[in-house]
Amino acid sequence: MHDDISAYERQGFGATMTPKPPYGLLIVDLVNGFADPAVFGGGNIAPAIAQTTHLLAHARSQGWPVAHSRIVFADDDADHNIFTLKVPGMLTLKEAHPHSAIVPQLTPAAGELVVRKTVPSAFFGTGLAAWLTQRGVQTLLVAGAVTSGCVRASVVDAMQYGFRPLVVSDCVGDRAIGPHEANLFDMSQKYATVLTCEETMRATLA
Repeated sequence: MHDDISAYERQGFGATMTPKPPYGLLIVDLVNGFADPAVFGGGNIAPAIAQTTHLLAHARSQGWPVAHSRIVFADDDADHNIFTLKVPGMLTLKEAHPHSAIVPQLTPAAGELVVRKTVPSAFFGTGLAAWLTQRGVQTLLVAGAVTSGCVRASVVDAMQYGFRPLVVSDCVGDRAIGPHEANLFDMSQKYATVLTCEETMRATLA
């Protein structure tokens, strides 16, 4: 295992990418269904939600653009897709269903964007990239669930759109810890800066 990991350094992965203002915050799919272990939750998602309340307060105090995402399918399933073939339960996430609602402690404020999506990435087929670009965002902080799924997909797309992703490690969670840790490692090597919430707030103070 150590030999496998050492190959990353030997091959030049994991270079430093310094966060650069202006900043924005994306909170991925922290909705009731992902907060509930009986639905799509579990693992360390609950602690990630608790920690994200501090990150969101920091972002608001700094006046950053803030975006939230939700998975929302049509009531008649007209927009079902390959994602729902793999995870059929996603089709239960409808506009009015409580499982699709953002958790109360992270309720969007006026002026914050809510992105509705039907695939893992918050960028794919949405106006998120344009919205962030219009607001001058250079570094995009990312919180949410799950680390190995919708968070990772959104981080990869953020990088591909030219934003500097900063994954806030204790503000992202997964239903299993193994995939969470493996994907934090991989994102830090290829796509993003990974910092704790405390480190992030220190690094991004105006």
